[in-house]
Amino acid sequence: MEHEDILKRARDLARRCEQRGAPTNTGFLTPAERYAIEHDPALRSVRAFFHGGYPEAERTIAFFLPDWMEDETPDLSEHICAIRLTAFFGEPGHRDYMGAILGMGVGREWVGDILVDGPQAIVLCQPSVLRHLLSIEKVGRFGVKAEQMELADIPAGEKKAEERRFTVMSPRLDAVAAGLFHLSRTETARQIALGVLNLNYAPCLKPDAQVTEGDVLSLRGAGKGSIKEIGGSSRKGRLFVTAELFR
Repeated sequence: MEHEDILKRARDLARRCEQRGAPTNTGFLTPAERYAIEHDPALRSVRAFFHGGYPEAERTIAFFLPDWMEDETPDLSEHICAIRLTAFFGEPGHRDYMGAILGMGVGREWVGDILVDGPQAIVLCQPSVLRHLLSIEKVGRFGVKAEQMELADIPAGEKKAEERRFTVMSPRLDAVAAGLFHLSRTETARQIALGVLNLNYAPCLKPDAQVTEGDVLSLRGAGKGSIKEIGGSSRKGRLFVTAELFR
């Protein structure tokens, strides 16, 4: 089963949280791993809080919280740090930063999002690897300067979402994806067959898979969208779909 290792780890952390009455947490999770944890029947009764160091983070840490914390949340500064890397005479890409970090022996689960903006990049990480990453002096072909920064100083990114409304005969994956990404049914079927259309962060090869509200669809090169509402019908009996597309 996909993500079985991370689910076993999450269940163990949830049990420890309940037994010891103290919060526990995972490393940084991919969106697919987070989705698996959020929808795991064994974890439905557990209070989980997800954060990646800044709003709208893609990679997040799952915190399992005991009952006594009620509406409290963990002190993020104890679990997540931020580093600013400034390159000299060049603009390394995301792949360059990732290569430099992994080349130091740092596990991917210890590092969150890498936000690249021109000659600068902000790297989210766990405190255990902070000092290690602050020693980075070269990324790709370029020398860099590393310095720690406060989470509150991470600039707010502008998440560009486009609302899309369309109708489908039924909430099949091929029909909903065609409407969301403005594709023909023939092209949508081809993308599904190629395995590049994801339903809830996993490739789905079934054109007739049922899509429901809250599902996330992503297509390589076209972006990612979430289904906000499916309901109501037109005079011709077609279902109305409201979605958001992020590029």
